[in-house]
Amino acid sequence: MTYTDTDLTTSDIHPIDIVESLAETRAWEFDRVGEDQIAMAVEGQWRTYSLTLAWSGGDETLRLICSFEMEPPESRQPALLDAINRANDLLWSGSFSFWNAQSLMVWRYGLLLTGGQMASSAQISRMIQEAVAACERFYPAFQLVTWADRDPAEAMGIAIAEAYGRA
Repeated sequence: MTYTDTDLTTSDIHPIDIVESLAETRAWEFDRVGEDQIAMAVEGQWRTYSLTLAWSGGDETLRLICSFEMEPPESRQPALLDAINRANDLLWSGSFSFWNAQSLMVWRYGLLLTGGQMASSAQISRMIQEAVAACERFYPAFQLVTWADRDPAEAMGIAIAEAYGRA
């Protein structure tokens, strides 16, 4: 039986409680910022990513932001923005943006849970996995564009391609 097949409502199990339980299970460093928000650090291959998940009851959305610091030289920002657009063309869930004022590369996604739907731990775990996977996939390309003066199209060629099927 799935969560949506039960008589539970979102007030029975808060989405951030589920996230906190996942963080504890996986021994991730986290801080429960408030009732509706949690911040975590998740170790990737390239770096440690900062993840924030926040519940918005007003529009019934669980928002995820995965970020890492990025301080491109001003002269490389147009190329970085081109690379971000190219990366977003390859993504079906979530998208990247660069927050210049904070010097952060951000991947964000919102899970709509309208009508009292509940997120399962599997859904939330998958959201987190997708966020880290996207950052891991495109981090080298963003670095090449920013620091090695590589063309965005060329840099996207090194982004790890999605595998389909089985080996």
